[in-house]
Amino acid sequence: MANTEMSLGEKFKKERRKKVKRFGKNFIRGLANFLGRQSLVGDMPVHDNKDFPFLKPFVDNWEGMRAEVVEILKHREAVPLFQDVSPDQMRIAKGNNWRTFILFGFGDKLEKNCKQAPLTTKILESIPNLQTAWFSILGPGYHIPAHRGVTKGILRAHLGLIIPKDAEKCRLRVGDKIQVWRPGEIFVFDDTYEHEVWNDTDEERVILLFDFDRPMKFWGRALNKSFVSLLKLTAYYQEPKKNMQTMEERFEAATRRADQNLEKLSDND
Repeated sequence: MANTEMSLGEKFKKERRKKVKRFGKNFIRGLANFLGRQSLVGDMPVHDNKDFPFLKPFVDNWEGMRAEVVEILKHREAVPLFQDVSPDQMRIAKGNNWRTFILFGFGDKLEKNCKQAPLTTKILESIPNLQTAWFSILGPGYHIPAHRGVTKGILRAHLGLIIPKDAEKCRLRVGDKIQVWRPGEIFVFDDTYEHEVWNDTDEERVILLFDFDRPMKFWGRALNKSFVSLLKLTAYYQEPKKNMQTMEERFEAATRRADQNLEKLSDND
């Protein structure tokens, strides 16, 4: 009986979540049209870097950021899979192909993770209205299917850090635009346009990905702020937030164990 009740409860919860997501998608489409008209930097798939002067320090310091992620990748297996952090991403993140080392999530700073990348964190903190930031680690031969972001009130930047030698085979499509990552180069795009990724190489691709508020007129800013506040009350935000904290603890524990093992080896020499 208990099992039956639990099954019915979980089924109800699943159906309710589907309805909420369906309503959310319809609402978001209408909101996107309004926010697009409120934009101070246009409404296009890929934006001009000149509209975002705070990007320059990323280009100037990319090698230091790459060095930080190289250290993090020494504990690759402790870096969480995207779908383990956010179950809503299971359609586009499968297997062990896409790992994410999160520094900021919806404006919340993950203190322990940020200690692993102090230079990257310092520069990210200079961004006006930063929302999220993470190192995105994509395995060889993986394709991220076409999908869309949640709100046009946020723009996304990608900074190339570790890029396959045959860069042309590792690419992003945003709307009808194709972007190729290159080490030390950065670009900004609107992820509410349909986008997908191919890594048609036998090498790993690592970028710094971060989201920030789109420059908008007053009513656009106000409405987007309200929307993001509401989003934080939903499972879309609450589940990843809980998972991020757990994954952060796991990574710290993994690095601590590795350090202790190195100390033991050193003591035995």
